[in-house]
Parts: sequence; C-alpha cells; structure tokens
Amino acid sequence: MKNIVIYTDGACSYNPGPGGWAAVLIYNGIEKEISGYCPNTTNNRMELQAVICALELVKEKCIIDIYTDSAYIYNAFKDDWISSWINNGWRTSSKKQVLNDDLWKKLINLNNFHTINWHKVKGHSTDKYNNRCDELARNEITKNGKDNNV
Repeated sequence: MKNIVIYTDGACSYNPGPGGWAAVLIYNGIEKEISGYCPNTTNNRMELQAVICALELVKEKCIIDIYTDSAYIYNAFKDDWISSWINNGWRTSSKKQVLNDDLWKKLINLNNFHTINWHKVKGHSTDKYNNRCDELARNEITKNGKDNNV
C-alpha cells in the first residue's frame, strides 16, 4: 500500500466570515499544493474542508499520515468523539446537534476508506508544511476577498 503524507490548514476572517483552506500532499518526494475559498464560513469548516479535499484526491486505498493544527479534528479521532456522535444520533454529550455534521460524515467515509494516522502539530510554529498551508489558506481569503469587498 502507498504511503502519503498530508498537511492541512484552514483559516477564516471574522469567524464566521470569508475563509480559505489548504493542503500539501507528499508522495515519493513529490509535493502537490491545493487550496480553496468560501465566502461565508467558519474556521472549523475550513479545517475540515482542507482534509476532505486532500483525501478526495487520493483515489486508491493508502496509508496516510495527516498533520493538522486543528484540535477539533485531531481530538475527534484521537478521543473517538465520532463514535459517540454517531451513537447519539449526531448529538453531542450535551444533547446539542453536532456542528458541521455534513462535513464530518464525508470525512468519516474517507477515513474509513484509508488507513489514516492522525498527528497534531503546533500551529504558527516552526513546521514548514503547516506554515505553508496557513499561507495558502490566508492567500485564498486575500485573493478572493478583494473581489467580494472584504
């Protein structure tokens, strides 16, 4: 099975507000950068979108190491919040509807297709690829916000 490394990040101005997401995929020393924009979103949605879009590019089953600075995503897998959400009909422990369940459902399907190892990195630190993802995501907001008077 192929081994792929993916770094992801999401960014949002005003939260909610205009947002950007980005990912760097690395396979056999080759790097591919992807990014996108949403005019009205949240930081957590952009974090999720970055992972989803990166995983959607991987068409065959692989072993994937995902590096994220999002505690929201990392903890959902590490602490298995997802099983609880599913068992509780997509409700949190406080009985509230799970936010972003549309994106979580997509991510769960992708996670179940691949063998994924989740890694938490410190944001805005010394990690080259996390910093690159942050730059790409913020560039999406800047580039697209000008067209939308943001």
